[in-house]
Amino acid sequence: MESLWLGAEKWLVVAVLGLEMVMGIVGNSLVLLVKVKCRGQFCCCYWLPFVSLTMSDLGCSLLIISSSLFAILTGGQRSPWCEAVSLLKFAFISSSIGSIAVLCVQRLIGRASTGRIPFVVMVTACSASWVTGMVFGIIPVVYTWVRYDPAEMLCAVFWESSYSDMLVYILCAFFICIFIPFTLIFICSLLRFTGCRLTSETREIRSSCVSTDSTKAKKLSLLSDDEADLSAVTPLLVATYMLCYSPFAVAELILLGKLDLSPAPSWLRTLSSVMSYLDCTVNPLIYFSHQDFREAGLALLWTKQLSEPVLSSVTNHEL
Repeated sequence: MESLWLGAEKWLVVAVLGLEMVMGIVGNSLVLLVKVKCRGQFCCCYWLPFVSLTMSDLGCSLLIISSSLFAILTGGQRSPWCEAVSLLKFAFISSSIGSIAVLCVQRLIGRASTGRIPFVVMVTACSASWVTGMVFGIIPVVYTWVRYDPAEMLCAVFWESSYSDMLVYILCAFFICIFIPFTLIFICSLLRFTGCRLTSETREIRSSCVSTDSTKAKKLSLLSDDEADLSAVTPLLVATYMLCYSPFAVAELILLGKLDLSPAPSWLRTLSSVMSYLDCTVNPLIYFSHQDFREAGLALLWTKQLSEPVLSSVTNHEL
């Protein structure tokens, strides 16, 4: 394990982590700045899950990716920062998928989800995703299951006691933190896709008719407003999260299948860390793929305009 990061491989991983850290910090900081200072320049009805997701990505870039980069350069992590990183990683993973699930639910419900009572429910759901991540992150710390993993490049959970403890913990964490939000995402995405298909068919019917009733026009107006909202990037956020966290899920499934409690292969654990960090880096790019949000960001950065020359004085020269 000591010779895991020697030679060119070490510096390749350092370069990748450094790039992900810089892009994650700069990108998510800029996203937060645009969301706060330019809210009137783009449509964002469901700002709560977006802010929660961006805060999670920024925290991961600032604390987790930088810790992994420093650990691979120095050869490890020391207590108590070792345990803190393990706890925070659980919190960021849980809050990310929880925020995406809340966003999918709000898109399915529509503008009604921004009312007082639904908004309180959404705030509770986002907070619950953070709290459950913190709870499942602190359990391994309390039972001293955490130690530094060179392959994962941070402190992770290692099982040395019993298979039953590991099985109960992983199944509970997976069901509460992953399975429930994933089920909501899948159901809402499926219903949303079906609804969009129906609305698209309505649009085709409308284009083929000479006259259109007010109900159809209202539906088309709502569809147009929804496409202009920042939540239109939700499918990309869902697809990116599933792709980036697939290696992490596979590594956990491999661990569940081994009765000797041996972890997944080193290369898979390294890939799971790099890919999970990539999600924090890609999300800001997804936000800026939305035209109105991108224009608001460019307008914020382009605050200093070239001023026209001003005539301040006139000097007469006699010939």
